[in-house]
Amino acid sequence: MPDTVNRGESLGTQIANLLRQRIVRGVLAPGERITEEALAEEFAVSRGPVRDALTQLSFEKLVRIQRPRGVFVVGLSRDDVDQLYSLRGALEQLALSRAIRVEDEARWRGMADAVHRMADAADAADHAAFVEADLDFHSQIYALADHPRLEGAWRQYLPTFTALLEVTINHDDDLHDSAADHVTLMDVMRSGDADRAADVLTAHLDGARDRMLSELTQQNG
Repeated sequence: MPDTVNRGESLGTQIANLLRQRIVRGVLAPGERITEEALAEEFAVSRGPVRDALTQLSFEKLVRIQRPRGVFVVGLSRDDVDQLYSLRGALEQLALSRAIRVEDEARWRGMADAVHRMADAADAADHAAFVEADLDFHSQIYALADHPRLEGAWRQYLPTFTALLEVTINHDDDLHDSAADHVTLMDVMRSGDADRAADVLTAHLDGARDRMLSELTQQNG
């Protein structure tokens, strides 16, 4: 059954999300040609939203637009994954170094709520809810940093990291260890120990990168 889109949100965003998942999962292989016409027919939309989706994926370096030849899947290489996580590490370490200074208890409630939702999702083995709470947790670090441009950079790449997490998290039968990792990170941030918090975050993101690299190895057989 083909993926479908609804009219409740941007069609271009929905199509980009679906295509991104296919590319990250290896369903669309590097070098594969895709066309606006075929996608518009599949999703029962005009070419406008399809063009918007492909433009976004081109920005993310997941497809290459070569007019008039067409659009070609670039996919993710090991170097791409390394680049993405090294960029995320740089962004998130800066965000953490600023967030850790926040003393207002009320401003940490969003992160605490995300931790609780991860625990609930782990208990229920609800991978989709876990992904949402996990990414909300990390978005809270940027929100606490009080640096709109930094947060904007994270938001640009958030769809890509969402797709990566959706791939890797589905290999975890038990989500409790991952939930506990986030509790540790929040607690060390709240303690004010900047060096330890930086180390915990580095280990956390390195683990996420290694899991995605392992996924690529499996995809490439």
